[in-house]
Amino acid sequence: MGRRDDAGEALHAIARQILTRAGHAIEDRSLSEAVAVHEFRKVMKRWRALLRLLEPYLGRGGRKLRAEARDLARALSGPRDAQSAIDAFDDTFRHNTKISQRSLASVRTRLEEARRKSESTVLTEEMRSKIETALRAAARATRQWRRRRIVADDISEQLSESYRRTRRRIPDDWEHAAPEDLHRLRQRVIELRYQLELVEPIFPNIGKPRINELQKLRDRLGRYQDLVLLGNLTGPKGLLAPWRGRLAPYIADRQAVHLAAAARLSERLFADRPKAIRRRLHEIRAAASN
Repeated sequence: MGRRDDAGEALHAIARQILTRAGHAIEDRSLSEAVAVHEFRKVMKRWRALLRLLEPYLGRGGRKLRAEARDLARALSGPRDAQSAIDAFDDTFRHNTKISQRSLASVRTRLEEARRKSESTVLTEEMRSKIETALRAAARATRQWRRRRIVADDISEQLSESYRRTRRRIPDDWEHAAPEDLHRLRQRVIELRYQLELVEPIFPNIGKPRINELQKLRDRLGRYQDLVLLGNLTGPKGLLAPWRGRLAPYIADRQAVHLAAAARLSERLFADRPKAIRRRLHEIRAAASN
């Protein structure tokens, strides 16, 4: 296959695989609702990252597909948010001996009850039908892609732009960065991490270590965000408001740990300028073509 069309064919095949996996997550009734929702949301992140990568080719249609995927994932976010609060609680208080075990058990029980309630109300038959309809429409749209127009050199430009977007989101002052800004940074990190994984058929040996490091950064930022969710539950009239005085200091301390680790990872991952990333991608492609 010629150099000018292999990128488009490879990415089109990946698009089909993504949509097939998303469909299986929703259609497989052997999966628990929690697993189905988690798998679907994870696949949608890959789908949105691919659509962003191909935005110059897909235009308004691609942006529409990305917005629809975002809205579907958000509609299923309740169970994930509830589980995130539990993960943050365990991360912070599993080995805490300064708060009574009885109080910690009461908090965790309340969090688990909230999770069970959200799991029982989100993936309704109506929602399953809505998702299946959206996936079929997305599959039809991918068949209209002009795959021969998608070339590797343009994809390298898009990847370097994605790197630039992510780099710009890195705060100058991590300690005082707003949670909303860190959330947007995490979104860009997730997008870039998936994009690098998705283009491996086009750019062989693009760098597993970089993908792994991006995943570590994503995890640190995710744990910080989980703690934000947990902290919000201790606010006035929140689910955990009665325990605010006991929980809040430990939540803040754990947030600081994850932010410090994220800052170190970011400094290492984004030391290069976007031009250097673009040059490296061209070198990888040239080596693969020889």
